[in-house]
Amino acid sequence: MAERIWLDVPYAEKDQAKTAGARWDPVAKRWYAPRRGMTALEPWAAAPDVPDLLPGEDRTLGEGLFVDLVPSSCWFTNVRSCVTPRDWERLRRMITRRAGMRCEACGAAENRDAKRWLEAHERWVYDDAACTQRLKRLICLCTDCHTVTHYGYAQLRGLESKAFAHLVKVTGMSRVEARSHIRYAFNMWEARSATAWTLDLSILTDAGVTVQRPPRAGERRGVAAATLAAERGIPRPAPAAADAGEIVARIAVERGIALPSSHRTPEAQSRPGDRAVPGPRGEKAPSVLRRLFRRG
Repeated sequence: MAERIWLDVPYAEKDQAKTAGARWDPVAKRWYAPRRGMTALEPWAAAPDVPDLLPGEDRTLGEGLFVDLVPSSCWFTNVRSCVTPRDWERLRRMITRRAGMRCEACGAAENRDAKRWLEAHERWVYDDAACTQRLKRLICLCTDCHTVTHYGYAQLRGLESKAFAHLVKVTGMSRVEARSHIRYAFNMWEARSATAWTLDLSILTDAGVTVQRPPRAGERRGVAAATLAAERGIPRPAPAAADAGEIVARIAVERGIALPSSHRTPEAQSRPGDRAVPGPRGEKAPSVLRRLFRRG
C-alpha cells in the first residue's frame, strides 16, 4: 500500500475535509488525502508530529485515578481553548498514540457502543507564590475516568453517581475512603479558587505548538457562563451580566439542588420545598454548588 498522505483535520472540520475529498483510515484513526495534488485539502496539510515527550513534561505526575478539580478562577481555560484546532488535533493524536490507545488510569480502550472515548487531560502544578498554574503533563483518559477527575462538573451534569461508582471501582477505595478523598479535593479546589492564576504553557510552546492568549482572569467567568449555557440550552446572559454563577444557579433549579436564597434565581426563590440532592446511595455529597456559593 502506498504511503498515506496524512492530514491534520480537527473534529469540527471533518465534514468540510470529507467534502473536499479526504478519506478516513479507521485503523490509524486519521484523515488522509487519497492522492497528491489535491489543492482543496491544502488547509489540512499535516504539520510535523509533536514529540512523544514534551520539553519539561513529567509523565510520572499524577498517576492513577483521582479527583482533579480545576479552580473556578480557571474554568474553561484549558489547553484545548489555548491552542489552534489543528494543533489540538496534533496533541490529541500524540497523547492517545503514546498511551497505546488505552486509558492511562483504568486501561480501557475506546468503545463507541459504550460511548467511551479517549480524551486528553491536563495535569497542573501550582506555584502559590507566583500565582502560576503550570502545565506539567498531558494524560490520556477514557470518558469515564475523565468524568471522575472533573467531579464538580459531573455533579452539574447529573453524573455524580456514575462518577462515584467508577472512582470506587478503579481505585479499590471503600465508599468511605472515596468520600473522604472527594472532600479533600473540594477543600483544595476551594482554596485554589481564591487565586487568579496565570497559565504557564511553556511545555507546549517549547515543542513548537502555537498558543493563543488564554482569557484573562476577569474574562473567565464569562467564558464559563457561555459554555455552560450552550451545553444546557440556556439563553446567555447579557455581556455585562455574564456570570458562571447565574448559569450554575439555573442548572441547580433544573436538578432540584438547594442554594442559599441570596444566590437563587427568581424561579428557585418562588419554588417551595427545595431539596438538596444527596450523594450516591443516600450519602451526602460535597456539592460543588454549595461550595461555589459559600463565598458569595
